[in-house]
Amino acid sequence: QVQLVESGGGLVQAGGSLRLSCAASGSIFSINAMGWYRQAPGKQRELVAGIGSLGITKYDDSVKGRFTISRDNGKNTVLLQINSLKPEDTGVYYCNARIRTTIWEERDYWGQGTQVTVSS
Repeated sequence: QVQLVESGGGLVQAGGSLRLSCAASGSIFSINAMGWYRQAPGKQRELVAGIGSLGITKYDDSVKGRFTISRDNGKNTVLLQINSLKPEDTGVYYCNARIRTTIWEERDYWGQGTQVTVSS
């Protein structure tokens, strides 16, 4: 069984910073892309940052210049450094990873989510 465990969320004032971490464990053959999704109250879950197996990154326009995604392949971990937080960044952040568990099977896995709340 594969699990993704997130940490680093919390309550922060506007302008502050957070670092989110997500570690994958279990029967992992390899990991393709990894990313962070955010779901704000009453809104759809959306991709805020993604990183491919070769390190190519993608960011939502709302977080460009403030969020930085990185990965440590040796630790099966993806990080999201968040700076200059805004109240609009509030939501539940979910880790996602496309993981190959055998030579025949590859699918997306999700973490449990970590709450980020930004106060004004």
